[in-house]
Amino acid sequence: MVLHDGVQYRAADAHAHIYPGKIAEKATASVGSFYDIPMGNVGLPHVLWEAGGGAGIDRFLVCSVATKVEQVRSINEFIAQKCRKYPQFLGFGAWHQDIEDIEGEMDEIERLGLRGIKVHPDFQRFQIDDPRMLPVYEEASRRGLPVLFHTGDSRMDFSSPRRLMAVLNKLPDFTCIAAHLGGYTEWDTARRELRGTNVYIDTSSSLFAVSPEKARESIYHFGVEHTLFGTDFPMWKPDEELERFFALGLSEEENRAVLYGNFQRLFHLDG
Repeated sequence: MVLHDGVQYRAADAHAHIYPGKIAEKATASVGSFYDIPMGNVGLPHVLWEAGGGAGIDRFLVCSVATKVEQVRSINEFIAQKCRKYPQFLGFGAWHQDIEDIEGEMDEIERLGLRGIKVHPDFQRFQIDDPRMLPVYEEASRRGLPVLFHTGDSRMDFSSPRRLMAVLNKLPDFTCIAAHLGGYTEWDTARRELRGTNVYIDTSSSLFAVSPEKARESIYHFGVEHTLFGTDFPMWKPDEELERFFALGLSEEENRAVLYGNFQRLFHLDG
């Protein structure tokens, strides 16, 4: 439980990355270099559990990104293995735009017990609305697998909120999570361009950069009921992200929804 102003909250981290031990330091450093941001942790599963658990978080959505198609199976096996080891983890499968057997790969993701798909168009170098990906989104939607997108980066155009909206115009029932308040460094654009009844956002890698007023504007635009708390571990320390979140000044009811209630509903969790 997380304690704030005398109130206890259950909390889930809806955006965390983990890596195998042999590449964790290199992978963590690579992400920090890409964004020119010092990393707060090393992306190891036990570090996430210790740091997040120490902050009072007791559920974690864990994922990783495949920059080559041949990495997909090994990443997904790793994520599934760590979810078995840490029952507090809920895993998303990696995907790659060059996968040819869409149904077969999704069968494998479901066989492993993974609950959705994570893509990072900027790292993977594809545009969100690439026609190759539309059948992927359709199949994920048919199976009830949400897709977590890294969304937004003013330095490039792969993950623009505008491109995600182009997908949603074709697939209005597609359930997805537009990370980083809908668009990293493109928060105003996200509010202007992106909307939809099945669009969720998370708070990860945003609260360090936007004012509480702007963050609340984004949350109310997309809906408190469609907002998830996330740390983007290992980039940020869970306890510090919780402090930033509570600084938004949301009501107790809103805090409960964002910290856990929406996560619980989206993933049909009993407790």
